Amino acid sequence: MAYSVPTQLPYQPRFPGAGANEAGLRADLPGIGIIGCGNIVKSAHLKAYVKYGLPVIGVYDISAEATRGVKEQFGVRQIYDSLDALFENPEIQVVDIATHPEARIPLMQRALQAGKHILAQKPLALDMGAAREVVAEAARRGLQVAVNQNGRWAPPWRVATLLIEQGAIGEVLAITHLYDISFNWIPGTHFDRLEHFAIYDYSVHWIDITRCWLEGQRITGVRAVDYRTPHQPDHGKTPWGMWVEITCDDGAHAMIRGVGCSQTRHRGHPFWIHGTEGTLRGSVLGNDYVELERDGVSYRFDLAGQWFPDGFAGTMGELLCAIAEKREPYNSARHNLLSLELTLAACDSANAHGALVKLVSG
Repeated sequence: MAYSVPTQLPYQPRFPGAGANEAGLRADLPGIGIIGCGNIVKSAHLKAYVKYGLPVIGVYDISAEATRGVKEQFGVRQIYDSLDALFENPEIQVVDIATHPEARIPLMQRALQAGKHILAQKPLALDMGAAREVVAEAARRGLQVAVNQNGRWAPPWRVATLLIEQGAIGEVLAITHLYDISFNWIPGTHFDRLEHFAIYDYSVHWIDITRCWLEGQRITGVRAVDYRTPHQPDHGKTPWGMWVEITCDDGAHAMIRGVGCSQTRHRGHPFWIHGTEGTLRGSVLGNDYVELERDGVSYRFDLAGQWFPDGFAGTMGELLCAIAEKREPYNSARHNLLSLELTLAACDSANAHGALVKLVSG
């Protein structure tokens, strides 16, 4: 029987309840508090929440300068001068924790003790033991912890995920990602101090979406290398070039290739997903598109929205839907454990010059 291409795919952010009120806010939704108010919060989190009318009750940051102007720019109701004040507000039911990873686990523990659901920035933790403890503690308290893997809701990737789940390309055989970008903006930023920035911080989204596309297959090992590109400046500390290889026990295979030194105006992150019945190809963060090829015919899907900020609305929206529907969110911390394990294993492999690191789980 010929394959029928779906004309409607629910790839955009979804929220529970009715629409916005006269002020443009979703008063029917749980109140949100944000811990950490750095550049990513102001350029993506808050922009997404304003766009979709999500009720941000207040924000806290250890730096008063970081929160300057957010009330006026984003309509945030309160700037807190202490974490206790944020945690004690009963209007806040969900806490968006957007700090550096070394501070996240203690903050997540405090949030759970205060009875709050959590959206945690990625990577979830610095080690698997701490991540598993948070998952277990949330389960004991009946609270939801989701991870801000916002790339899952980047429109091309979300469409690809839904098509894979529907069997559009059969079983996934191979996944390939390429970064057609330059990391020349890294020197002088805090990212330059990360030992494996291109793997641990940047590629965690690509590792995570690959893990989603390999859902149901047993991932057995990871190999990775990061390296200085030939023209990388001497004052640039963290390597710009990298690759990560992920293997499954049935022979399925994934490769993430980060050039990091591309000199092009056609910036993008193209991807290919080859299956037993067809192929998906597309790009995110530049030249966005997604195309399905099956039975000798290609279908390109119309896309609305962008990873920034719509992907950030997708992660929060999924958490809010899960709370309302009393289920685990798709981006739950439990589901994200394998993504974190893959990321940490890739860093271990890079430390060992590309040696195979076998996974405990899969």
